[in-house]
Amino acid sequence: MRILIVSGIWPPDVGGPASHAPEVAAFLHSRGHRVEVVTTAEAAPEPRPYPVRVVLRRHLPGVRHCRGAALVHQRARGADVVYTTGMFGRSALGSSVARTPFIVKLTADPAYERARRRGIFGGSLEEFQGGGGGIRAGLLRAARNAELQRAARIICPSEYLAGLAAGWGLLPEKIAVLPNPMPLLPELPPREELRERFGLNGATLAFAGRLTRQKSLELAFEAVEANPGVSLVIAGDGDERERLERLAGERVRFLGPLPRAQVIELFKAADAALLSSSWENFPHTVVEALAVGTPVVATATGGVAEVVEDGRNGLLVPVGDGRALGDAVRRFFAEDGLRERLAAEAAPSVAAYAPDRIYTRLEEILQGAAR
Repeated sequence: MRILIVSGIWPPDVGGPASHAPEVAAFLHSRGHRVEVVTTAEAAPEPRPYPVRVVLRRHLPGVRHCRGAALVHQRARGADVVYTTGMFGRSALGSSVARTPFIVKLTADPAYERARRRGIFGGSLEEFQGGGGGIRAGLLRAARNAELQRAARIICPSEYLAGLAAGWGLLPEKIAVLPNPMPLLPELPPREELRERFGLNGATLAFAGRLTRQKSLELAFEAVEANPGVSLVIAGDGDERERLERLAGERVRFLGPLPRAQVIELFKAADAALLSSSWENFPHTVVEALAVGTPVVATATGGVAEVVEDGRNGLLVPVGDGRALGDAVRRFFAEDGLRERLAAEAAPSVAAYAPDRIYTRLEEILQGAAR
């Protein structure tokens, strides 16, 4: 099968799609499929066993979008199926003109993300689904629906996002739920060695991901401030980093962007992963932390509660409640035996997300669309 993978970000970029797309490409390539990638980047990425074709971000947005659609069209003409994790408008246009079926991997509501990014809408995801944002937001929703209605299949990592997508007028039979897989774990050094390598002392929480408003890290800072002796280590980068560094207290440390392998090591070194997001679909980092035996303290947003079970492999609190998040952190470290119980259940709780199992199902979906 000839497969074109389209991703808006690619290593060394930080974020779920930048981890997911190369992992999918490597799996499909190992299965004997002819894989090719189209992405955007600041510079040419490191060589891979398959072609990675890039539209450079130095171009103005309109030029970059046109170049991206043209490149997708050009490469889709020689593919049996297109799998896109981003650049949905360009993927829909390029694939449709090439008459090649395409499959969309949703990580969020693309219309909501665009509206937030452009300053059109500042409310919650639920308010946006109800029609908020005025005419400009309505146009973004219409564009989203037009793009997705052309897709052969829509893959959602969570039941939560699948439920949202079903409300956009998409055919139910087109929507498939396929969770994000746990990472392929290398043999990791002992935890104490990792703690020394990262300079961790005492009770430590870890966060990894893009530093955006969606992550609501101010709540994480509030939770740490309310718990003397607890520190937070942050791996990642994004447009909010400078502002967040100004807001962070003495017990918050920024490591900058790290390769995925080092993020996994950081999670193993930490006592718990902390997620304070106002909106999430099915975060890769939650699965990564649990896979190495590290519990998660998080807000119960989106699909997080489909992975983190309160009191089993982590603790959940209401969205936007910094005090409750602080209380959960306090309970995690103070309650006798709680950390040990949650840690013991962490890795078994994500055993069903083994990569071979998830990616084999994805391969079947791609083959069905190609036929």
